[in-house]
Amino acid sequence: MIRFNVPPYTGTEMKNVQKAVENMHICGDGEFTRKCSEYLEKTTGTAKCLLTTSCTQALEMAALLCDIKPGDEVILPSYTFVSTANAFVLRGAVPVFVDVRPDTMNIDENLIEGAITEKTKVICVVHYAGVACEMDRIMEIADKYHLMVVEDAAQAIMSTYKGRPLGTIGDFGCLSFHETKNFSMGEGGALLIRDPRHIEDAEILREKGTDRSKYFRGQVDKYRWMNYGSSFLPSDMNAAYLYAQFEVADQINDTRLSRWNQYYELLKPLQEAGKIELPVIPEGCVHNAHMFYIKTKDLKERTELIQFMKDNDILTVFHYVPLHSAPAGLKFGRFHGEDRYTTRESERLVRLPMFYQLTAKQVDYIAGKVKEFYGV
Repeated sequence: MIRFNVPPYTGTEMKNVQKAVENMHICGDGEFTRKCSEYLEKTTGTAKCLLTTSCTQALEMAALLCDIKPGDEVILPSYTFVSTANAFVLRGAVPVFVDVRPDTMNIDENLIEGAITEKTKVICVVHYAGVACEMDRIMEIADKYHLMVVEDAAQAIMSTYKGRPLGTIGDFGCLSFHETKNFSMGEGGALLIRDPRHIEDAEILREKGTDRSKYFRGQVDKYRWMNYGSSFLPSDMNAAYLYAQFEVADQINDTRLSRWNQYYELLKPLQEAGKIELPVIPEGCVHNAHMFYIKTKDLKERTELIQFMKDNDILTVFHYVPLHSAPAGLKFGRFHGEDRYTTRESERLVRLPMFYQLTAKQVDYIAGKVKEFYGV
């Protein structure tokens, strides 16, 4: 069976974990946490990177730093993971869902302004499949209405928009290092902070509401309880595992892109024959090959394709069920405007296996079976 995902592994992860243990510092903010944070700050140019236990918690930190209060509204796409909405719902905010673009499955930037009310406080964008939203237009709207922007860049490490790393354009960016992502520490994430004025508040929030970070830098002689907070720090052993992949990040990224491009070329004849649709990468966007998906004619065809691939020892999967149609979405939020594409496109999308260890031979086999399904 060709699995849908295999967590990335370079072979040196356990050597790093062992070193973290030998350092006798396996809690948060040890040597490898520092190395990972420095790597991300250097490669993205963000003012500050704080490693977290998950992208979910990075989003929750972002919501707190945006000072979300009960009754505030947050504009976001419905086609996303539950954590995107939960981060704001936990603060009492109302998620206002708007439709996606059918080409990228990202939030339709042209529908955001119409969803803004006097209660709107944040625009939260999701860079689906590591492909950027139309950030120039989104930031223009945010500036016009004095709104904050949170980038859910869970899938978007090493992707860029007009040369700018995703996660660094809005006020806060949230990365994921879950085992399904391009780089993994099992469970983990990071908060990217664009404006230095938010750094101290973020450090206090992440360190259980204390100024412990200042204490460790020798800026204060003791640390104190300064504000509300929680423990968002990952173990340094997890960071050690992640850093092994950062050491060969370009190799991992290039390998994934090679497999993505191979899929695209092999399946392009099916698109040209009108059988399927392939991913779209808009001009100015550089993606990271986080996933490769195709779109079938409809839900029935997708279900049949997934079963056919499983019968041939290939695991393919669909993705999100739109949040606005889920029980919690109906309870906590609302959909603004018409759902022209979110539900329809979500029912057509199927993801093919994509992971670092995937071989060219396996991609040939997978693409061949897709062609066989369509009789090509």
